[in-house]
Amino acid sequence: MSIKDLTQKSFSVLIIRSFGVLLLFGLTMFLTNFYSAENVGRYDFVRSTIMVLGGLTLMGTNQSIIYYSGLLKARKSIESIRIIYFKMLRIIFLLSLIVLSLFTVLFNESIINEVFKSSDSFSLIQKSILALFFFALTMLNIDTIRALNKTILSEMYRSLFRYLPVLVFAIILLLTNNEHLLVEVYLSGFLLLSFSSSFRIYRLFNALEKPNKNSEIFSTIEIFKTSFPMALSAIAYFIMQSIDIIILSIYEGFDQIAYYSVSVKLAMVTTLALMSVNIVIAPRIAEIYEKKEFQSLQQLIKHSTRIIFLISICVLSILFFFSEEILHLFGEGYVVAKNALIFLLAAQFFNSLSGPGAIYLNMTGRQKTLNKVLITGLAINIALNFYLIPTHGINGAAMATLISLIVWNSITTLLIFSKDKIKIFLN
Repeated sequence: MSIKDLTQKSFSVLIIRSFGVLLLFGLTMFLTNFYSAENVGRYDFVRSTIMVLGGLTLMGTNQSIIYYSGLLKARKSIESIRIIYFKMLRIIFLLSLIVLSLFTVLFNESIINEVFKSSDSFSLIQKSILALFFFALTMLNIDTIRALNKTILSEMYRSLFRYLPVLVFAIILLLTNNEHLLVEVYLSGFLLLSFSSSFRIYRLFNALEKPNKNSEIFSTIEIFKTSFPMALSAIAYFIMQSIDIIILSIYEGFDQIAYYSVSVKLAMVTTLALMSVNIVIAPRIAEIYEKKEFQSLQQLIKHSTRIIFLISICVLSILFFFSEEILHLFGEGYVVAKNALIFLLAAQFFNSLSGPGAIYLNMTGRQKTLNKVLITGLAINIALNFYLIPTHGINGAAMATLISLIVWNSITTLLIFSKDKIKIFLN
């Protein structure tokens, strides 16, 4: 992949993701200005819950489908992706049933509500679990579409179609005085997305050649062994993104969750460049690494990291210098999250310097190594959240994110350089 191709594809994805972010913030600003902080907090609690449980249910299949696509392209056997996909589909369906069964049997409503100090926490978790399979199917489909070289379509599902129905129905709920149904509308969106994206997958598979006797065949056990380490990494990452909100719900009210969630969403805008570049280079890393072309791999990583940093620093500067004014757009009460936002921006600044380390390890067969790194970061993150949130509230949650992100990114960059002599960091 030439520098020009990398830049063009990355910017195409970035533009779509930017529209997605604008849509997300339009939704967030609408909710924070017209819905109560408690309703917004319940919505964010459900979003965090389904992300964590979704990581368990996906079991890394959405990441490993990208890995397999690069591997199969290098071996000129891309038609085998169809067989792999349906085996993955069976895995996530079975895991969805297991999660639902375990929750029904093992968890008590009064205990859950007592832990989270809310009378409807159990109900919110239960609704999230009922929508779990459709969420997991949607995420798998989005990355399968990407694995089949339909990156723009994949990003439209991930960034636009995912939030547009919620915004439309949130407006309808407000006009009909049914704001309490916001969570149900959000979760129902995954039902629509799963059916729509499945139809797209069906059409893309029909365009492929039929598998033949020379096609690569991977058993369900082999797929699981590849996906499981990626699952642990994804779960650890999802938990790191969500555990602060869940722990905040133990010590603080839903209004504080709403304030903090806005600062998290603003800080996550700075990851647009990283995610856009990762989407373009992920299958390419797997393909080049399979061919052992390490010089080309270093050039790909070098240019990728520079693109990530240049775009990120522009966004970081705007959010840093105008943090109070931007937070004020979401409502007067949201300005209390200013210091938390500053800590989160510092975390993302370090993230932009570190380059695409996690995706590199996943695409080069070092999933178990990434697991150990992320689990270490997660353990630090959870410990710091429990230590800092009781005394510092939302600022403590942000500080925990900053410290844990610095630790795991530093370990990742050092490991990659020591093993492959690839400079994943900005250079």
